[in-house]
Amino acid sequence: MGSAGYPMPLVKSLAILGFCVSIICSAFGKVIHHHKFVVESSPYSRLCSTKEILTVNGEFPGPTLKARRGDKMIIEVYNKATYNITIHWHGLKQQRNPWSDGPEYITQCPIQPGKKFTYRVEISVEGTVWWHGHNGWARATVHGAIIVYPMLGSEYPFPKPHAEFPIILGEWWKKNVMEISGKANLTGEEPLTSDAYTINGQPGYFYPCSKKGTYKMMVEQGKQYLLRIINAIMDENMFFAIAKHKLTLVGKDGFYMKRFTTDYLMITPGQSMDVLLEANQSPGNYFIAARAYADAVGAGFDKTIVTAFLQYQGSYHSPRSPLPNLPPYNRTQAATHFSKQFRSLANENHPAKVPLVVDTHLLYTISVNLLNCSTEKPCKGPFGKRFASSVNNISFITPKIDILQAYYYGIEGVFEENFPRKPPNKFNYTSDNLPENLLTPSFGTKVLVLEYNCSVELIFQGTNVLSSDNHPVHLHGYSFYVVGWGFGNFNPKKDPLKYNLVNPPEETTVGVPKNGWVAIRFRADNPGVWLLHCHKERHHTWGMSMVFIVKNGNTTGSQIVPPPHDLPTC
Repeated sequence: MGSAGYPMPLVKSLAILGFCVSIICSAFGKVIHHHKFVVESSPYSRLCSTKEILTVNGEFPGPTLKARRGDKMIIEVYNKATYNITIHWHGLKQQRNPWSDGPEYITQCPIQPGKKFTYRVEISVEGTVWWHGHNGWARATVHGAIIVYPMLGSEYPFPKPHAEFPIILGEWWKKNVMEISGKANLTGEEPLTSDAYTINGQPGYFYPCSKKGTYKMMVEQGKQYLLRIINAIMDENMFFAIAKHKLTLVGKDGFYMKRFTTDYLMITPGQSMDVLLEANQSPGNYFIAARAYADAVGAGFDKTIVTAFLQYQGSYHSPRSPLPNLPPYNRTQAATHFSKQFRSLANENHPAKVPLVVDTHLLYTISVNLLNCSTEKPCKGPFGKRFASSVNNISFITPKIDILQAYYYGIEGVFEENFPRKPPNKFNYTSDNLPENLLTPSFGTKVLVLEYNCSVELIFQGTNVLSSDNHPVHLHGYSFYVVGWGFGNFNPKKDPLKYNLVNPPEETTVGVPKNGWVAIRFRADNPGVWLLHCHKERHHTWGMSMVFIVKNGNTTGSQIVPPPHDLPTC
């Protein structure tokens, strides 16, 4: 068989003829994969009723894309829905090509109904990443897995599994998801919580009208399997476990990790994890289950439990197991115990290239805020106000034209280059009694400009301004090394002494612990316009975002590529 699973004679014939058919563009080396995404409304039945949802090619979750590291994907996106759409390739760096990154009004104008746009994506990671809508709340149903295999001639840094299973944690609302954010903005309250969580689109055994559709993962006793787990949920961190089975984490966010075995996972929105499972129990039906880790005081969340089945072959009529022992929803200690075990492989084949000398130091506070209502009628948020959120006390305002085009073509008045490198006001960030004047943020479309190839240390400092939370922060265009973390306020004299600069985990989405801090390092070697934001959609919607502009380098190979001819217009 050929590199893409085709018979070798066919591969050689196509190479000789010079054709680029379907996913084959070369019999040697890298392969170009062509995909067509049609975004449209499709009817789906869940929880005893049917409604229209946004889908890609009629699927929920959307198509799973597969490639090898070093390959390229060309994805034509046709918008046949009545909403604008963009697609983000979460975890893929888009080296020198921010035009295909996807966040609405950051790197592109949206694809309007009836229009199309072609994304060009190079695959530089290995493991599990994903794609999702990046405008409004579209990603609630517009999302899917990207599976990246080792290059030809390379192998997994663990025993090759017998088979693999993508597992996407998602949600279902009885209401129209695309209207939830707008209605919350009108009332000032929190967005409507989901009516169910889902595993691969199915709510599972304990929800109404859902038993029959419960997702089943079929295994053989004695075999090892690779689970590719993605948290596509809009707002909730999730605990995940399988009854009577242990899980071995081997990768995260498209990077391999030093293996460790655990009874449960804690996975934040935006994160993906590669997990080995040994089918080493007596044949039977074992519950797979997940529920929220939500420790923010007063925040509403879906308190239900989603389930699926791990089913051994030949045990179709066996009784089901009890539910696995998931930590309580507010168990920060359990979440911390899990995530503190992350380490890079840091070996010859997978080196940890941590910047050891830093020339750019940044400190970002991340806060949930409140605003006074603009009308005489009180809002439905706390104290009759409405919610907002901020980074360094600045709540991000989305412009009317995308920042990338404004930067590339020198269009003035779209953004300001004065995002603060540290909090404008220093205070006891995690105190239980913070003054009321801290509740209201400033506003603006502000960016921070970084010199090409500078080495950056960025401290994310959680705050207790309104209430603290575990914030999953995602940086577009880059991966980074998580060199340190802790609870309370970051101490610039003592905490760096405890950094891990030998084998810190490489990630693209990191959970900043409740009332705590995280230190990351990266080298700014990818020129372009790159969004940094909380991957809890309500916080992102409220303004917990900022943008980096990384300047071009001095060589052609270190500069932004020209824009594509079919770039959408605003």
